[in-house]
Amino acid sequence: MYQQAMLAGKTAIITGTSRKIGIGAAIARALADVGCNIFAAYYRPYDATMPWGSQADEAEAFVVELQQMGVQAAGLEIDLSDPAAASEVLTAAVKAMGPIDILVNNATYSVNDGINKVTAVHLDKHYAVNVRGMMLLCAEFVRHFQGPWGRIINLTSGQGVGPMPSELAYAATKGAVDAFTVSLAAELAGQHITVNAVDPGITDTGWMEPALQAHFAAQAPLGRVGLPEDAARLVRFLASPEAGWVTGQIIRSRGGL
Repeated sequence: MYQQAMLAGKTAIITGTSRKIGIGAAIARALADVGCNIFAAYYRPYDATMPWGSQADEAEAFVVELQQMGVQAAGLEIDLSDPAAASEVLTAAVKAMGPIDILVNNATYSVNDGINKVTAVHLDKHYAVNVRGMMLLCAEFVRHFQGPWGRIINLTSGQGVGPMPSELAYAATKGAVDAFTVSLAAELAGQHITVNAVDPGITDTGWMEPALQAHFAAQAPLGRVGLPEDAARLVRFLASPEAGWVTGQIIRSRGGL
């Protein structure tokens, strides 16, 4: 009840919600569960190129699920690699929901690589979503912000705690997310907007084969891999007034790994 009183009636934009078992969906549920209204941005054509895929009506059905939780919810399919996308997201969100209090940059572009596979096109695709799209969404959020307090939460990865071979472009762009988060936090502190990043560690969102999951779980001090709900609970805390003294942090929620 305490958390619900703190976030009830607030509104969050969450990107990357096209899959019901993904981190974005878990974050949306966690916030909706405490009364936060949700504007979901998703892009199914990207998921269609991935081994896990997504159902044709999955994203829209998820918006309905959120509405059935008793909050306002709306969604927009949009390609965040388009330079105009950030403005379109904020315009649509404000029109549908009113002032926006929380931005969760969860959407990401990731295609495995190695140094021999790196090309300009490959690098640009990662940069367009993971860096430029994220930064432009932050900028549009600030332009539309009406207070009294706001939250920006970026999802990052484990490039800060160890190498990520065969994920060079992804690791480089997530490193940029970390750097941007720290500097943006200092710039926005006077506007009562906190900015943090969450590294959820190895999280099973449906992409792990059982043998791979067992491999990672055997290495983990807590004996398992991460679940989307683990990341969602941390994001919910950072979105709440209780986290008003936390800003400019890269929080590693990795189960000890």
